[in-house]
Amino acid sequence: MTGLAVVIGSGGGIGAAIQRELESSGQFERVLGVSRSSEPKLDLLDEASIAQCAGGISGQGAEIRFVIDATGALVLDGHRPEKSLRDLDPEALANSFAVNAIGPALLMKHFLPLLPRSGRSVFATLSARVGSIGDNRLGGWYAYRASKAALNQLVHTAAVELARRKPGAICVALHPGTVRTPLTEGFAKTGLEVQEPEVASRRLLAVCDGLTSEQSGGFFDHHGKAVPW
Repeated sequence: MTGLAVVIGSGGGIGAAIQRELESSGQFERVLGVSRSSEPKLDLLDEASIAQCAGGISGQGAEIRFVIDATGALVLDGHRPEKSLRDLDPEALANSFAVNAIGPALLMKHFLPLLPRSGRSVFATLSARVGSIGDNRLGGWYAYRASKAALNQLVHTAAVELARRKPGAICVALHPGTVRTPLTEGFAKTGLEVQEPEVASRRLLAVCDGLTSEQSGGFFDHHGKAVPW
């Protein structure tokens, strides 16, 4: 692909690694990283900033061929993942949905219309395997699981609408695996593969490179395997 690639959440560990990998690949004419500290600025919790950022990028003239959303949060305002129903807190639930589902939904609202009408393009957002209902055997982590499950549904629904207007466009949710970042600090289990951000970024981009329009609306892990809903 040519054109412009946009990395949303480029200030985080995975986002920064993805931006570096894209820049070194030479696959796109330009690679633009956006975050709360970038210019243009993008605040996931402020729709006006998302709309302004998307408009500013669109106004630069280059076709947007690749957008990856590398945002997300597991611990918010000191609320750690719940172990039991008794730990449920309405504020923690609302905050998790705001960051992990509503924010990415607004990204799709403002960035999917900017993808070209013809030719291949990709919008990918980072979900999590724990958002899979079919794969949930351990329970717990209510807010994070539910918010990522909601994200998966939002992605699938947006992909259905996108296909009607832009048949070459692809919209997917990706499970990056466990990556060594502040988000996973203290939560990696013994025996679990913990990837460095550079490894995860290469795997995720390889998955994106191999996707076809028939796979739009799907949920895939960092090896390209479909994850159960």
